[in-house]
Amino acid sequence: MAGGSREAGRTVTSKVLAILGAFDAGHQQLTLTDLARRSGVPLSTVHRLVGELEEWQALSRAPDGRLRIGLRLWELGQLAPAKLQDLAHPWLQELFASTGENVHLAVRDGLEVLYVDKVAGRRAVPIVSRTGGRLPMHPTGVGKALLAFEPDWFVRSYLDRVLERPTPHTITEPGRLARELATVRAQGYALTYEEMTLGSCSAAAPILVGGRAVAALGIVLAARRARELPRLVEPLLNAANGIGRACAAAA
Repeated sequence: MAGGSREAGRTVTSKVLAILGAFDAGHQQLTLTDLARRSGVPLSTVHRLVGELEEWQALSRAPDGRLRIGLRLWELGQLAPAKLQDLAHPWLQELFASTGENVHLAVRDGLEVLYVDKVAGRRAVPIVSRTGGRLPMHPTGVGKALLAFEPDWFVRSYLDRVLERPTPHTITEPGRLARELATVRAQGYALTYEEMTLGSCSAAAPILVGGRAVAALGIVLAARRARELPRLVEPLLNAANGIGRACAAAA
C-alpha cells in the first residue's frame, strides 16, 4: 500500500500510538525501518515523529542507535492504578521467601496472560515471564488457572482456535485441554510440565474475588524437580487466597 494511502484518515495521535505500540516484550529495541514496518506508518512520518518523541523522552536511543521506550513513559506508567499489584506484592514476597522459588502474578488480557508482577532470585530456575510481558494462556500455569474459571462460552471460543505449541509437551488437543481445565476448576490449581518452556514446570492458582478469577499466582520449578511441585501447592493456595481476601476487602 502506498505511503499516502496508508496515512489516509489517520490522526497524528493514532500514528504516535502505533509507533509506541510497535514495541513489545519481543521487540524492545527497533530501528526506524522496523518502526515503520511494525506500525504501518510511512518511514518519513516515523522519522519526524520519533524526533519529537525523543525530545519529550518518550523514546531514547540504545548505544547501537536503535530506539527504545524512554524514561518519561516509565514515569507515567508508575502513575497508573495498581491496586492489585500493591495488595498482592507482599504475598509474592512471602511466598518467595518461604519457598525460594520464582513467583509471578498474571491477569488475563484478551486471549493472553499479562504478567503484572514477579519476585525472582538468582538461584531459582530462570523463567520466560517478565513484568509487562504476555504469553498464551493454555501452555502456562497461570493461564490455565485463569482459563478454567472463565465462562463456558469463552473457554469454547478459546479452544476453537488453532492453539500455539511452544514445546512438544504443550497440550493443544481441545478435548484433552477441556478435561484438564475441568480438573483445574475442581481442585483449585493448575500444574504444567514443560508446556511453555523446556526445562521448567509450574503450579498456579486463581485469585478469586466473588467467584471470579481476577488474577492468578504462579510458581516455577526446574523440570528435574517436578516431583516437588505437590509440596508447593499448599503455600501457593494460601497466598492466592490471602490476595483474594485482600482484594475483596479493598473493593
